[in-house]
Amino acid sequence: MYIPKYFKVNNVDEIIDFVQKNSFGTIVTTELGKPIATHLPLQLIKEEDTYYITGHMSYGNPQWRTFDHDEDVLVMFQGPHAYISSSWYEKENVPTWNYQAVHIYGIPSILDEEELQQDLTMLLQKYENHRKNPVLWENLSLQTKKQLKGIVGFKIKVQEIQAANKLSQNRNEEDYYNIVNKLYEEKDINSQQMAQLMKRKFKQDK
Repeated sequence: MYIPKYFKVNNVDEIIDFVQKNSFGTIVTTELGKPIATHLPLQLIKEEDTYYITGHMSYGNPQWRTFDHDEDVLVMFQGPHAYISSSWYEKENVPTWNYQAVHIYGIPSILDEEELQQDLTMLLQKYENHRKNPVLWENLSLQTKKQLKGIVGFKIKVQEIQAANKLSQNRNEEDYYNIVNKLYEEKDINSQQMAQLMKRKFKQDK
C-alpha cells in the first residue's frame, strides 16, 4: 500500500487497537494468477512474540484451498472514510478522500478441529459475552456444533503490517477544523464518523 509520510502509522498498539475495532476484514489470495477475495470477521491474536490473524470460511468457498500454495496472503481492514471537498480549504487545492486502512501480509495455514473450536470460543466471547443471553460455545447444542464440518478454520502468521491514517494531517489547523465542521454537516454516516475521528485524533496529538 502506498503511504505518504504524513499518513503512515508506526505505533503497533494503535494498529492492533484499530484492527480489533474494525475486525471485519478482506482476505486476498490468487488462483492461477487471478485475485480472489472473501470478506470475513477476523481476530488478531498474539502467541508468545508472534501475531496471527484467525478466522473461518465456508467449506464450499474455494479460497481456502489457495492457502496450500500461497506463500503470502493479504488481509485488509478499513475504518471510516469520507470525501473531502477542496472548497473547505482556505486556499485553492484539489479535493481528496480521507480514510483509515491496515494491510497485513502473512503465511496461512489450516486449523485442526480443536484449534477451530478454540477460535470460535474466543470469537463468541468477543461478540456475545456482554449480551443479556449470550450465545457462547459451551452453551451450544451438539447438533449445532456438528456444523463445524461445514467450515474451515485458518490462521495467518503476520509477516508485515502497513497502516495508514489519512486524516488531513498535512493541512493547517484552520483548514483541519473547517474540514471537521463541514464533515459534521454532511448527511452520511461515514462523514460523521470521520469528523468524530479527526476531532479525537487532533486532541490526542496536542
